[in-house]
Amino acid sequence: MIPAIIAGIGIPALAELIGGVLGKIDNPVAKVAAKALDDVGQAIGSGAITPDQVAEANRHAEAMAQLDEGALSEINQSLRMEISSTDPYVRRMRPTFGYLMAFTWAAQMFALAYVIVFRTAQAPVVFNAMGSLSVIWTVGLSVLGVYVYKRSEDKKSG
Repeated sequence: MIPAIIAGIGIPALAELIGGVLGKIDNPVAKVAAKALDDVGQAIGSGAITPDQVAEANRHAEAMAQLDEGALSEINQSLRMEISSTDPYVRRMRPTFGYLMAFTWAAQMFALAYVIVFRTAQAPVVFNAMGSLSVIWTVGLSVLGVYVYKRSEDKKSG
């Protein structure tokens, strides 16, 4: 997205715009960034950065924007193929993942409850071990959340 903006506006105009916005923020880091962007604008204006260099930077930004558009097109095509697929596995991947997540979460919670009730002395070790799984659960539940959200969108759109 940013390369497309740079390609559309041009680097000098974008540097001036962002520098002006950052200069209004009461934060030392924003002020330094605004000053740096102002310096870039002055270098362009004085010729220290030549028009050829600016044109080359704009060409690179345009090329990056085209790459971004190609990647988004590829992702959208993959999603459309999944939706239109008649393969039962592809069509049922989201619910299968959801059921697996629910089953593994329930198994873990039952095991934890068992340890708390019947193996109380080992509970601290098990709690620490479960804490180590938090990143894996975060990733899995995030994916499940996206699946649920997208399925809700599919149902709303017909």
